[in-house]
Amino acid sequence: MDFVGTTERLQETAGGITRAAEILRQGGTVALPTETVYGLGANALNPKAVVRIFAAKERPEWDPLIVHVADEAMLRLVVREIPSAALRLMEAFWPGPLTLLLPKSDAVPDLVTAGRSLVGVRMPRHPVMLQVIREAGVPVAAPSANRFGRTSPTSAAHVLEDLEGRIDAVLDGGATEVGVESTVVDPCQTPIVVYRPGAVTLQMLEQTAGPAVRYEPPAMTQKPESLPSPGVGIRHYAPRARVVLVRDQAELQARVASLGPERTGVLLPAGWTSGGQIFDWGRTPEEMAQRLFAGLRDLDSRGVTSIVCPLPPEHGVGAALLDRLRKAARVS
Repeated sequence: MDFVGTTERLQETAGGITRAAEILRQGGTVALPTETVYGLGANALNPKAVVRIFAAKERPEWDPLIVHVADEAMLRLVVREIPSAALRLMEAFWPGPLTLLLPKSDAVPDLVTAGRSLVGVRMPRHPVMLQVIREAGVPVAAPSANRFGRTSPTSAAHVLEDLEGRIDAVLDGGATEVGVESTVVDPCQTPIVVYRPGAVTLQMLEQTAGPAVRYEPPAMTQKPESLPSPGVGIRHYAPRARVVLVRDQAELQARVASLGPERTGVLLPAGWTSGGQIFDWGRTPEEMAQRLFAGLRDLDSRGVTSIVCPLPPEHGVGAALLDRLRKAARVS
């Protein structure tokens, strides 16, 4: 596929939003800010536009996309039915960082869902993204706006590092708020299945809609025909440097010393000490989530060969951090 050559830079203004919506209506691709990460948007109902997402990202067609909607009418256009558990979750967490897997309508191309009968759909909280969808008048398919397998983008500059010249435009809405991708759940099953952890935690889901369990992927010995949900592939979130996970302060310092401080980056939580090239990772799990991908990209840009990162506690949004870090380390 031929690419555009030059990516148009749009600002967070009425004119920029209108231009982004126009490009989407015309079948183009626009990187858009959401509260989670930047997404690469295209008209979800236009198969030719959706193909351009896969081509720009070099994303395999067995990995499904998430469709973003701005209102109930648009939701009803892309799904056939909404179970009661899904309605409770929408009332509690939409607009917000929660994707629901629901029976897809015939209007949604099979390419969007990798041939599956369920489509991932969410209503984003970011006011710019919502306004673009409203003005475009179409649901917007939007996976993270990066090359497949790479670190997700939390700023317009990150998008351009990966996709300059491969997409029509990027709409600069500043740094994202949450910093990790949306929670993905299937509310059609009992208990609810959590395919990807995020800012809407397992505990929050259970308080709203009853029992929930984490998805346990089968061992993949060959290329899958399709994945059951966005965000469950093992090839995700990886910087160029090798990611090394450690349990505590002593292991962190030993790793940095053994790898060589000059070529080693460290995602350093507040209150920890270390040699190497430091990125201030923050104090709370929420801060650490917001800064995770920016930190991996920053340390990569300094030319380090390894990035050492402490494992966060496995509760709340810490589960989302662990998911991203373990996948990044596995790919590395």
